[in-house]
Amino acid sequence: MMRGTTTALVAASAIAALAALAPRAHLHVMGADPGTPALPALGLSGPLTQGGWVRGKAPAGVTRLTLAGQDIAIAPDRSIFLAFDRDAPSGIPLVATLSGGRRVTTTLAVAPRAWKLEYIPLGPRPGAPPSETYRIRREGELAQINAARASDHAVGGWRQDFAWPVTGRISGRFGSQRIYNGVPGAYHSGLDIARPAGTPFVAPADGVVVLAADSPFSLEGKLLMIDHGAGLNSAFLHASRLAVKVGDTVTKGQLIGYVGSTGRATGPHLHWSIKWRDARLDPLLFVAGRAPTGD
Repeated sequence: MMRGTTTALVAASAIAALAALAPRAHLHVMGADPGTPALPALGLSGPLTQGGWVRGKAPAGVTRLTLAGQDIAIAPDRSIFLAFDRDAPSGIPLVATLSGGRRVTTTLAVAPRAWKLEYIPLGPRPGAPPSETYRIRREGELAQINAARASDHAVGGWRQDFAWPVTGRISGRFGSQRIYNGVPGAYHSGLDIARPAGTPFVAPADGVVVLAADSPFSLEGKLLMIDHGAGLNSAFLHASRLAVKVGDTVTKGQLIGYVGSTGRATGPHLHWSIKWRDARLDPLLFVAGRAPTGD
């Protein structure tokens, strides 16, 4: 069997498994008194699961929406987007403020995921403590990343069906984690797609470039970040070369960079991560049902 066919079959199998774990949105009303108005239909749809997301529309009678206390942006056409962290609890309160000031609280039933956990009997290998030079450099890099993630542009990529930025073998999955002698290590925050160095990759959805690190960051290497609007953004790590700069508006499918192994990487691949505000999301749930077909 050709390698491209194998890749597509493996990815399709993974996507089918994810689909079974990602039910469509469903609301449960919590503790409503007899005189409490029902929550107007929001038409939420999407993979309502850890690392997942939903889209919907707020009816005219809703003046404000909050999820776990955070305000949800309501677009001029009343469209909304919200998402759920990898470790989101099974129930998250959604509060709608109605005309006249009355509020309705419901719970979004977020489906749990069975994350791939690897139990290691030994602790992480001890390493030399980071130097002061590295600490200062890393603080500067993180400040740039945090500032980029805080950007909010009036773009509509969050409304689109996302495309694969590049096709290939999935070498690392979102949410996987090692446990060292009972102590959890950091989980994998994105999706790794292995391709030869120099392979072009594209924007998965419309957006604005908010970070383009031509000078490699210590861990991420040549890092590119795109704001898709509504608090949703993508990051692409370890590039060999970038094809866009900060401030560029990009469209879905546009060339934005080339695969590499800069920064902390064991080989050439594209690490693609997605965040909505502070929530880390599973890129596979944005492209589910559309298996890659590259070689």
